[in-house]
Amino acid sequence: MANLARRRTRKILGVVGGGAAVAAALAFAGISAAGTGTEVPETPAPALLADIALPNGFQPEGIAIGAEPVAFFGSLADGAIFKADLVTGEGEVIGEAPGTPSVGMKLDDQGRLFVAGGRAGDARVIDTATGAVLEEYTLATEAASFVNDVVLTPAGAFFTDSTNPVLYHLPIGADGALPAAAEQIALTGDIVYGEGINANGIALAPDGETLLIVQTGTGLLFTVDAATGVTAQTAVESADGDTLLTNGDGLLVEGNTLFAVQNRLNTVAVLTIDETGSQAEVVDRVTDARFDVPTTVAASGDLLYLPNARFGTEVTPDTEYQAVGITRPTG
Repeated sequence: MANLARRRTRKILGVVGGGAAVAAALAFAGISAAGTGTEVPETPAPALLADIALPNGFQPEGIAIGAEPVAFFGSLADGAIFKADLVTGEGEVIGEAPGTPSVGMKLDDQGRLFVAGGRAGDARVIDTATGAVLEEYTLATEAASFVNDVVLTPAGAFFTDSTNPVLYHLPIGADGALPAAAEQIALTGDIVYGEGINANGIALAPDGETLLIVQTGTGLLFTVDAATGVTAQTAVESADGDTLLTNGDGLLVEGNTLFAVQNRLNTVAVLTIDETGSQAEVVDRVTDARFDVPTTVAASGDLLYLPNARFGTEVTPDTEYQAVGITRPTG
């Protein structure tokens, strides 16, 4: 997740007007502001809200944030995508809801949202400027499936299936061209699928090649060779002896820090990991009084944002939902 870009303005002593006016005047005169020798003060980024209201009855699950302070949330109820300004809190549903779930989501640098379709066994690519569906893919070939989360890598998009031991791969061209169909990669090696929710959150290790997945039912973390699907259990250490990511859900990697949401525990585990994700250490576990079964996590500025899925709460058209922002743990 990209951090909120810092904007810069220029100010010249003794000149009346703001930095933007000065820059415009210099440009009109054919003078480069960079050549004036004037110091360039940094303009603080706009303050981000710590609470984002979502539509009543929305049933959020996934979240995606790009370079701008704007978040996209997916609905488990009907698959609607809600776009929210993290500075003002204002938002709107973009496009048309498909009537099937929107679960994990990631945003690319072309403004395209890659959305996992849950029990529908599919994926969609959405133009966030218009809400239009650019492509739809049937991923699962099994009758029962749950396409849960997605990560974007230099090799394309990879989706987890919490019911079947496979990854779905959308190979994306260097020019951003979307493929005609998805590839299926069998998961082999250390991971063993059982009852309940298996592979869930997925992220890219610091080496930029290896995938990381968390198995919700066991709380185990695995590395995955993206080309072969071979998995290996990550060796996790913890000072308190709790090395499991019980109820593990969304994952976020920033540098050599891994944030893992433990949904029903209302916790975010903070781990340091090596380049390939094969070694990890739990260095902190963070909670917040506002958490109500958070599922996934994305970052903007100095905050981590998590949508409250409120699993276990009766769902009505009036049930309230929100996303909460917490100060990013330092690790």
